[in-house]
Amino acid sequence: MQKTTKIPTTIVTGFLGAGKTSLIKHVMENAGDRRIALLINEFGDVGVDGAILKSCSNESCPEAAIIELPNGCICCTVADDFLPAMEKILAMENGFDHIIIETSGLALPKPLVKAFDWPEIRSRLTVDGVIAVVDTPAVFAGDFVEDVVAIDKQKAEIGLLEHDNPLAEVYEDQLLCADMIILNKTDQIAADNIAKVKADIEKEIKRGVPIIEADHGRISPDILLGIKAAAEADIANRISHHDTEEEHDHEDFESFVLELPELEDVQILHNKIVTIAELYDVLRVKGFIRISGKPLRYLVQAVGRRVSGHFDARPSAGAGNIVIIGCKGLDKQAIIEVLL
Repeated sequence: MQKTTKIPTTIVTGFLGAGKTSLIKHVMENAGDRRIALLINEFGDVGVDGAILKSCSNESCPEAAIIELPNGCICCTVADDFLPAMEKILAMENGFDHIIIETSGLALPKPLVKAFDWPEIRSRLTVDGVIAVVDTPAVFAGDFVEDVVAIDKQKAEIGLLEHDNPLAEVYEDQLLCADMIILNKTDQIAADNIAKVKADIEKEIKRGVPIIEADHGRISPDILLGIKAAAEADIANRISHHDTEEEHDHEDFESFVLELPELEDVQILHNKIVTIAELYDVLRVKGFIRISGKPLRYLVQAVGRRVSGHFDARPSAGAGNIVIIGCKGLDKQAIIEVLL
């Protein structure tokens, strides 16, 4: 690749548990002769997504080309975290044909797109496209819908005119910045309900963004890579709830890491995760667990009350750790008592 050519970069956004990592994993496994570098950002101290992608052992994206930025949000720490990470990728030998950035599930993509206009990288990189991955069953279930009854009650009692729903705002900002929207997990929901979710999204966005259905993030890399949106030059058309804010923070959300002992029965853990989702409004749980008598590590993932898991490709080593994410005010001690 000539030095004067800007390296295309795809930003993959989407709320917690939407399936961003599955999408990227599928791209890596079907990349062909593309040389891809990955930048993975997570909201939590344990880099679960990076570990999943490193387990692919794909020649098109070796482990050295996967950079992790856990416990933070690159949309908030552009100068401190994002720019140094991108400069590290650009300095790697042999170079890359494409860079993929997986944002945390709570990140706003627009500030990250703006960062591509920074002098340090604007002559070397371009935003090929912003891909918003949607958890279709969760959207249909109303996880991101404003509580209209509650709003009306507040207006009647205290004259409140605005309602701050952090989940809805993050979800909508991710859609409004997208060049392509992936309705993921469509194998878990009826066709009529998929159509309703799609229609609702089309009402929300006004830019004619293509909406594609998928399950387990199975979309051809030829569709996702090569959009040529140059999104950094189109930032004014990407409306955000946070446009009037000088900076974005995540004070509405929090997370903590819990070390778990070796387990005998993984189903018991699944049941406990359902319990903490129901009792304490836990949004997301993910991590690697050691199961007695099993040589491989067990990857557990949960979005709300929906829990799944499987044995990973790598041997189990060290203690098991899971990340618990929820809205501000998580009852950490109560959650720990349920899980341990």
